[in-house]
Amino acid sequence: MPYHEHTDHHYAKHIRAGAPDAFKAFMAWDTQVLRGSSNVIPRKYTELMAVAVALTTQCAYCIEAHTKAASSAGATQQELAETIMTAAALRAGGSYAHGFMAMKFFDQAEQSDTQ
Repeated sequence: MPYHEHTDHHYAKHIRAGAPDAFKAFMAWDTQVLRGSSNVIPRKYTELMAVAVALTTQCAYCIEAHTKAASSAGATQQELAETIMTAAALRAGGSYAHGFMAMKFFDQAEQSDTQ
């Protein structure tokens, strides 16, 4: 059995039953953010942004759902490819930028070792 299965969403009923008010609020908020009638960003771009975030957070369920939604909203394979590479660049850039902290902590450790 694979770790992630596209049918796992049926377990949402357990979350809904266990935390009904929070579940309802989350679903309403999620719907508003992604498909709100007052949104000015076109749905295709919202879904491509969601794909990029899903790739960086590595949520298999979100990758599937938002990739399919982006396709339904008119995204092309080239747009998806550019989104994938943008997410990859940002994820790599985050590692590089956090490397600054690693170097700082290393310097601090060396300084405390010599004192």
